[in-house]
Amino acid sequence: MPGIKKLLRFLILILVPITIAGCLTCERKEYVFQLTSQNSGKLTIKYINIFSSLIDSTPELGSDYDEMMDMWLKGEKLERDFPQAKKFRKRLFEENGTLCGEVTMEFDDLSKVRLYRYMGKGPFMFNLSGVNDDGENFSQTNGEFGGDQMPVVFWPEDARTLRFSTKIAVPDSTCVSMLEQWENNTY
Repeated sequence: MPGIKKLLRFLILILVPITIAGCLTCERKEYVFQLTSQNSGKLTIKYINIFSSLIDSTPELGSDYDEMMDMWLKGEKLERDFPQAKKFRKRLFEENGTLCGEVTMEFDDLSKVRLYRYMGKGPFMFNLSGVNDDGENFSQTNGEFGGDQMPVVFWPEDARTLRFSTKIAVPDSTCVSMLEQWENNTY
């Protein structure tokens, strides 16, 4: 029985900090590909309503703020996600009473931002499994979504602006917007 007690204590020590830690996320994302030629352009990803969930204390909120600044805004997380894109620009801003983020990048080949065309012709395609690491779920597009069985967004070959958005998390009473934390650290 002493082994079981040690195991229970160990599990409690591991699980309690995990369950009370904050979780940095956002409500949804919008992706916009603006094609400047047949194979190049600019990708803008907008993070809408950035918040921290399960916040019970200021230190957890501070940790999430530090993660947002160090990993996303000042760090190279996005550059690692799109290693062949270039000219990254990132910013945080307030919109409609929420904190939003935006990253833009340029590309000289569709594949560098995960777009695809079969043999360089036909419709533009984007497989949503390429963005699902944040628990993103398809929301809407100006193209056509293939559905859950084929999670690909298609756009006609003459399209110049390709858009889709995803839902990530719905804020509730356990969530705290990162807007106030950002405003307090910006001024």
